[in-house]
Amino acid sequence: MDNWTPTSWQHRTATQLPNYPDPSQVTHVVGQMSHLPPLVTSWEVEALKDELAAAARGEAFLLQGGDCAESFDDCDVDAITSKLKILLQMSLVLVHGTRRPVVRVGRFAGQYAKPRSTDTEARDGIELPTYRGDLVNRAPFTREDRTPDPQLLLKGYERAALTLNFIRALAEGGFADLHHPEYWNLGFLDGSPLRSEYGRIVEGIKQSIDFMEAVLGREPASLRRVDFYTSHEGLSLFYEQAQTRRVPRREGWYDLSTHFPWIGMRTAQLDSAHVEFFRGIRNPIAVKVGPAMDAEWVRGLVETLDPDAEPGRLTLIHRMGDDRVEDHLPGLIETVRAMGRTVLWVCDPMHGNTETLDNGIKTRRFDRILNELHQSFDVHVRLGSVLGGVHFELTGEDVTECVGGARGLAEADLERAYRSAVDPRLNYEQALELAMAVARNLRGDD
Repeated sequence: MDNWTPTSWQHRTATQLPNYPDPSQVTHVVGQMSHLPPLVTSWEVEALKDELAAAARGEAFLLQGGDCAESFDDCDVDAITSKLKILLQMSLVLVHGTRRPVVRVGRFAGQYAKPRSTDTEARDGIELPTYRGDLVNRAPFTREDRTPDPQLLLKGYERAALTLNFIRALAEGGFADLHHPEYWNLGFLDGSPLRSEYGRIVEGIKQSIDFMEAVLGREPASLRRVDFYTSHEGLSLFYEQAQTRRVPRREGWYDLSTHFPWIGMRTAQLDSAHVEFFRGIRNPIAVKVGPAMDAEWVRGLVETLDPDAEPGRLTLIHRMGDDRVEDHLPGLIETVRAMGRTVLWVCDPMHGNTETLDNGIKTRRFDRILNELHQSFDVHVRLGSVLGGVHFELTGEDVTECVGGARGLAEADLERAYRSAVDPRLNYEQALELAMAVARNLRGDD
């Protein structure tokens, strides 16, 4: 690729990057990380690209979910296991309801940085750098904690490696064995309005497995494990650059910090450092698109990031807000169609529906999330397009951060278990409820 290197982004305008006090320390840490083993492999990356291409054609479905921003403290057995469990439960619902493969991608093992609206935060007359995630600085409001520290890049790599190692061990060790889907329930179904529907799904899967094994006369090995892929917003280009390398017997450069990095809306300007970096890596990549983006902007992103129209290469994640889907989404779909391109369209119904209450707590209303999801399916069907995936911020814990859902969480409930340091997440029950709604949409029940 002409004039592209893993460092060429440094000649472009870079937003959402911290101001490190000593750039030489950043260079030293990036150099250290560049010699460490990759977190993922190129053959895993290429396998995911093939699966995303199938989802773009409507032959599979992408389920992408996880924390809004991981903390290093999330490198914990229970935290990792609970996230895998809810993703497995959701995918179980989708596979059973749609009869198509589900591509499981977690927002984990690298989602340690978050974009922020301002560079600084003031409290009681004291102004300090904004907390940008554990990859950059620390949350406590002290000058020492808020000063960007390049050593946290190395710590993020180490935490991601530990997380990935545990995930792979679980996936290979029978954690996702379809013979025991009842093990996936987390105990939250007792007393839940979703209990009977989920129970029917589990029973249906058991019967299907029994039938398959009776026909084949053996137990298919594929029923004992599933594949998990990782994703994160490629916000810290120093972190991404450090793990970008050539590999034997393949052309081009791979960002081996994750399988599936994405660009957020705040860093998606055509002349930005982030677009420059992403255009040169061989990974499948995604871009968040929203109501502020016009046809020219989206057309430029598609041409720049996927010049060869490679199947599975580019995913466009639309995040509109439920009151803006009909006004903005059809135009984006038509723009890409007019280019003769097939991209993977994914709905993120979370980010456009964030609001701040009078008490300062950020939340999202379940009915608005669900409404954006329904509208997005309707628009794609009407235009003959394929909505091939969903992107959720969720947790496997019993948090109270989003209002509504089957149990009817109210604003007064939020303070009971509000644990997110950045954006509100779906709890496990709300996430499962959304998976059931997606399955019904894909079946055409709604």
